[in-house]
Amino acid sequence: MASFQPPDPRFSEQLIDQLRFSEAGLIPAVAQDWLDGAVLMVAWMNREAIERTLATGEVHYWSRSRAELWPKGATSGHTQRLRDLRFDCDADVLLLTIEQTGNVACHTGARSCFFEPGPERSAGGSTALPPPADVCTELAQVIEGRRDRPEPGSYTNKLLEGGDNRILKKVGEESAEFVMACKDDDPDAIAGEAADILFHVQVALAHHGVSWRRVQEVLAERRGAPRRE
Repeated sequence: MASFQPPDPRFSEQLIDQLRFSEAGLIPAVAQDWLDGAVLMVAWMNREAIERTLATGEVHYWSRSRAELWPKGATSGHTQRLRDLRFDCDADVLLLTIEQTGNVACHTGARSCFFEPGPERSAGGSTALPPPADVCTELAQVIEGRRDRPEPGSYTNKLLEGGDNRILKKVGEESAEFVMACKDDDPDAIAGEAADILFHVQVALAHHGVSWRRVQEVLAERRGAPRRE
């Protein structure tokens, strides 16, 4: 996804005119991480907040408790850079795709405000449960969890204990099986072998301390890059 470019003011006005604000002049806005799609928070925006956000690329909300415009991260430093803005089919909810400074969106210090999985409430913070994300991100979290907190009998831990020799051997084996599945033109086998490659590649990443998010960042950086000859 390309970095945010401020639109023509006329376009901004036309976009805002499509929206259905509440009687209080507000519309809910869902903030979503630009790389893994995780929902980070929900807040409110009015016309001015949207205008400022579109003009500057820095996300602004409307604080109902303080009755004032609220530049996200003004005091905490955890600002949000807009990557994309869309509205739903009823034009009464906004979806902001954002780049979160510091990887902290919640006032508790958690990455996301959505960390409560059950009836018992917690204090949030940096150790809070991560928000639901895409399946590859969640797989990487499981693998990193096995690395940091080994479990007896875990296949992932057996790979990690074997180091590069065991891990990279499996990457090679799964790559060869993926090639053969493609040669056989077997869609189910191709998907299965591709999944096996991704799993073992993620184990290798965890072993070397390289996060899956860094891989996502590299892919995003390459999007829109000059074409190879």
